[in-house]
Amino acid sequence: MDFDPGRPHVGNRNLAAQRIDALPHHQQPEAAGFVEVAVGDAGAVVAQHILEGTDEIRVVGEAVNGFEVLAQVRRGGFDLLLLDLSMPGRSGVDLIRQIKDEAPKLPMLVLTMHEEEQYAVRTIRAGARGYLTKESAGTQLVGAIRRVASGRPYISEEVAEQLALEAMPAQQVFPHKQLSDREFEVFTLLVGGKSVSDIAEQLHLSAKTVSTHKARILYKMGVPSLAELVQYAVAHHLLGPLKH
Repeated sequence: MDFDPGRPHVGNRNLAAQRIDALPHHQQPEAAGFVEVAVGDAGAVVAQHILEGTDEIRVVGEAVNGFEVLAQVRRGGFDLLLLDLSMPGRSGVDLIRQIKDEAPKLPMLVLTMHEEEQYAVRTIRAGARGYLTKESAGTQLVGAIRRVASGRPYISEEVAEQLALEAMPAQQVFPHKQLSDREFEVFTLLVGGKSVSDIAEQLHLSAKTVSTHKARILYKMGVPSLAELVQYAVAHHLLGPLKH
């Protein structure tokens, strides 16, 4: 589809085309109705299976860890990044923030196994434009990609309500809401059964740094041990699905 801002006269068309070609790919007008997507997902099976039968959405790049995602972002050549939160290497909210810093106009749609209550609000605040669980992907992924690629957000009513509530004066602040994004990431891994050494390897941190995060988490949460931390996570529905 030709991009014709303000319908310039014929003499300006070549100049307008040159300006468009100079833009990064994700800022250029959508060509022929296609949305070109890069997928950052260690599994990528869910997205590929759903999108392979969709004519107007093309997967043009894949990445299996956070470092490859950043390399894809720096190369460009796509309209939207479909990103999983749980990948080897750099991942989660920190990765979203870095992508937002390096490519502020690139739309990001998070596709993850984590329930919305765990991460959705944090990812939206970090710069993602949409959030979708893999459980919902079968019926919602194509529509979510179209919506996010067009510049509109894709979030559930529950997430929208939570964002609105956070903008209002706080009435009750749950302890886990006071954790930083990195602390919350470590928290979810701890209560999910990961050891300090496992977390250090997954997040590319030292064991000492993870132990420091763990100590701060216990202090902020007001609990003496990991067992009480797990009990809190269960009570507040903060445990993700079990991996087999």
